[in-house]
Amino acid sequence: MTHTVPPKATLQQVLQKKHVLQGEGMLNADVQKVMQRIRICRTQALGYHLYQCQDDKCRHLKYQYHSCRDRHCPNCGAIKKQQWIEARTQELLPVKYYHVVFTLPHELNSVVMGHRRVLYKLLMDAAAGTLLCFARDPRYLGATAGIVSVLHNWGQQLSFHPHVHCIVSGGGITTNNEWKHATKNQWRFLFPVKAMSQVYKAKFLQALKKLIDSDGVRLICESDEKELLNLLYNKDWIVYAKAPFGGPHAVIEYLGRYTHKVAISNHRIVSINDQENTVSFTYKDYADGGKQKQMTLSSAEFIRRFQQHILPKRFTKIRTYGYLSNRNRHGRINEVLTKMKLPLHKGLVKVPLELTLIENYGIDIRQCPCCKNKTLQLVQVYNPWKKGDDG
Repeated sequence: MTHTVPPKATLQQVLQKKHVLQGEGMLNADVQKVMQRIRICRTQALGYHLYQCQDDKCRHLKYQYHSCRDRHCPNCGAIKKQQWIEARTQELLPVKYYHVVFTLPHELNSVVMGHRRVLYKLLMDAAAGTLLCFARDPRYLGATAGIVSVLHNWGQQLSFHPHVHCIVSGGGITTNNEWKHATKNQWRFLFPVKAMSQVYKAKFLQALKKLIDSDGVRLICESDEKELLNLLYNKDWIVYAKAPFGGPHAVIEYLGRYTHKVAISNHRIVSINDQENTVSFTYKDYADGGKQKQMTLSSAEFIRRFQQHILPKRFTKIRTYGYLSNRNRHGRINEVLTKMKLPLHKGLVKVPLELTLIENYGIDIRQCPCCKNKTLQLVQVYNPWKKGDDG
């Protein structure tokens, strides 16, 4: 059972400030919609469920305002995240898993900002393609690994920092659909990280060159292409491997913390200063041993940084590759489990929302906040975009 401490200040409160509203006229329409959804999340503007206590002496009315369900909102997504994690547990095998992060040089930031959809996808595909290239090489594994990739595009200070977290299986499926475990080697990771960095750079830049040549990506000045590519080819690209997970349960814990993260959580926002129009928040300074520090920005700069991390509409930020790729994924996993002589994963059981809220958050939606009896009953659903109410 989890009990959370209410945050001191929230992103929603920052967005509701009058001077913030006045500065949104020049924003992309999709970004404006995201900002508006977060601004009215869990307010009457989105409608509500109305519950009434059935105790004759109480008859308390409780309004449960609807959430915006936007993936960028710090208030939303907890239930959806839990359901996604439960689905992924049906795909984990009893093997070791590794964690590797692929980053982009900061010289590409402006290009990525102007072509987010295509270059975010390229980043994720190049990272996964590199891992699969090494995994399928007989010198390293000689099998197809399973990969879960998660795109993040922010740093702790809300700076623009596109990178991909990859969870990689410590083994893979051979061409005969047999499972092959990764053997111990001289590298901290499954494969040599320095060599991976070089292959990753080559894959990304080769694809970027094709996009530039086909006008899929446009630079401010055509003469910048040669200079930019030369600079990027001569630069070391950072790929770093973290310590391997302790097992499938550690992977699930990681998924719970990182897959559905937003650019900044409400609990990191320390205060909002209305007189000076500033926002203060905490961050981890990894250059100083991960110490927690505090930063204060003007409200305008804070919002500008947050807006950078709003993803293109319908862009998929969590992707699977290798034997975890979508087509016939469950069939492949069950075949491996059969050959390992292990029981097949049980199918997902749909847990009622009421039970999920009790188990994970200690919230009983039937309990009246007034008399504390489990006597609340839904009496009306109001959706402002519908002509009538659902009673």
